[in-house]
Amino acid sequence: MLLHQLKVAQALLSGVAEGGRGTNGTPYPKQPEKALKLYEFEGSPYCRRVREVLTTLNLDYEVYPCPKGAKKYRLEVQKLSGKQQFPFLVDDNTGDRLYESQQIIHHLFKHYGKTGQTPKKYANYPKIPYVAYVGTLINGAQGVWVHRKVIHRDAPSQLLELWGFEASPYTRIVRSALSEMELAYIFHNVAKERWQDQGLAVMRLRPGKYVPLKGGKREQVLKIMGNNIQVPYLKDPNTGVELFESEKIVKYLKKQYLS
Repeated sequence: MLLHQLKVAQALLSGVAEGGRGTNGTPYPKQPEKALKLYEFEGSPYCRRVREVLTTLNLDYEVYPCPKGAKKYRLEVQKLSGKQQFPFLVDDNTGDRLYESQQIIHHLFKHYGKTGQTPKKYANYPKIPYVAYVGTLINGAQGVWVHRKVIHRDAPSQLLELWGFEASPYTRIVRSALSEMELAYIFHNVAKERWQDQGLAVMRLRPGKYVPLKGGKREQVLKIMGNNIQVPYLKDPNTGVELFESEKIVKYLKKQYLS
């Protein structure tokens, strides 16, 4: 319990160091017909930039974790493009395969943003992401290295599904575990759509029963989760397990895919 709370504190401070990017997003995303595929790993500051923009655009996408020391999806990227460099985005809707975080960001805003233009705050990232590196260090470099027990294990037959958003410290803990276990998954962004959504599920700024923005993405997510929106939320179609709470999710993943 104490170790988990330490991880929560690290993940929270990591998000603060990044200025809270990856919290808010459009309630009406332009979701592509074919799933975007992102090859990345949790501790990479360059990958983090891309994930922040995906939350801003509130897009769902498939994640293929490529932590250092891993083989499965790193070798897949090698076959697809000839080198192992991350992030790497595959967009089958446009036929593009892209490296370089800034290039990917421009692509995402061009095809899935409202105006087709990259906003200034996302158009000129510093070449060396010092702030993001600090965030990675604060977070204890979790999600950077593959867990030694999964090197020779086959991937589950079906992709896991995770609901959350980039800056959520609890979601970050689960993503780190998925990265270290090299478990591919569908990430469903549940970005904050307005001021009433701010705060933890039990401590939102607007008191009373939670009512999502009509017609927004959260309205659809609420139908999946039930009475309230709480992240992270994991579904494992390989076992039928559905779980809230980051600590419970991580314990389940370790028991199911490490033991």
